[in-house]
Amino acid sequence: MQKGTGQGKMNRKTHHQKKEDVSRKWYVIDASEKVLGRLAARVAKLLQGKHKANFSPHVDCGDFVVVKNASKVRLTGKKLQAKFEFRHSGYFSGDKYIPYEKLIKSKPERILFLAVQGMLPKNKLRARYLKHLKIYAGAEHPHGAQQPADMAV
Repeated sequence: MQKGTGQGKMNRKTHHQKKEDVSRKWYVIDASEKVLGRLAARVAKLLQGKHKANFSPHVDCGDFVVVKNASKVRLTGKKLQAKFEFRHSGYFSGDKYIPYEKLIKSKPERILFLAVQGMLPKNKLRARYLKHLKIYAGAEHPHGAQQPADMAV
């Protein structure tokens, strides 16, 4: 045996996923009494496809994720009063700060959307990942025809 070659010849080729070979599944996650950050991290991982063995960072190989009961998500500490959603209209003094305490009553889906969006990579695939995310404030969702699997987080 030659020095430095190991136990014979090995296949050292890296497999890169192609977008034609991607198979997608649908998952349903119940967000009631789940901590926002931990839930968002798990959803971001599913959207990117990092849980799959054939993950490729340059290909959208993630799954569809349906999150229900987003209005019952939990924020730890004083984040409900201290955390704000920031928006700007583009005009001078056009900035708006909406506290999460008010936002969770009017648009609870928006809180989870912003958390997941912040955990996704800042590149061209981000918008495509977010199209695969479906968030609903209540327990009902219209994606029963896709036969989604329940995911425990």
